[in-house]
Amino acid sequence: MTNLIQKFSALSDATRLGVVERLMAEGELPAGAIVAEADMSAPAMSRHLKVLREAGLIHQRIEGTKRLYSVRPEAMRAIADWTMDHKKFWDASLDRLEAHLAFSEDGDDI
Repeated sequence: MTNLIQKFSALSDATRLGVVERLMAEGELPAGAIVAEADMSAPAMSRHLKVLREAGLIHQRIEGTKRLYSVRPEAMRAIADWTMDHKKFWDASLDRLEAHLAFSEDGDDI
């Protein structure tokens, strides 16, 4: 659970969420390309990338002088699994509420 808290915390920042979404859509990108699209300095973006790396959401690969970043599929799978588990809970809760309201509409008090 601690791992998920760190992942959600990292994604709670709009810049970091945007970086992850971009990497998911475009695949591996060099740091320069990520910084070029951001409205911030390279050192500021570097700090965001570090948070994402430490949360296990992205992978950094070094190729010569380039730093290449990609999303870690296993991290996205952990988030998706957690979300789907909770979706099942809410679906079941909403189904029970719907059934209760339908039963109440038939003239019974709530």
